[in-house]
Amino acid sequence: QVQLVESGGGLVQPGGSLRLSCAASGSRFSINAMGWYRQAPGKQRELVAVDTSGGSTNYADSVKGRFTISRDNAKNTVYLQMNSLKPEDTAVYYCNVENRIGRVYWGQGTQVTVSS
Repeated sequence: QVQLVESGGGLVQPGGSLRLSCAASGSRFSINAMGWYRQAPGKQRELVAVDTSGGSTNYADSVKGRFTISRDNAKNTVYLQMNSLKPEDTAVYYCNVENRIGRVYWGQGTQVTVSS
């Protein structure tokens, strides 16, 4: 069973930065895409950023230029560097990975709160 362990959330002031990490373990198959989603209270879960196995990345328009996704394939770890954070970035952030056979796994979520 694949396990995803997230870390790095917390409380930060507007304009600040946070770095999220998600380490995947236990997969019998290689991991293809790794990404981050978020869900704010009363809203649907939305894609924040994804890094495909081919190295391409996609970002939500709302975070382009502020967030950067990266991955360490040797460690099966994906990162999300979040800069210039805004109150509207407040949400629970979920790690998401898809393995070679198309199985999708979710992390437990980490809270990010942007507030003065």
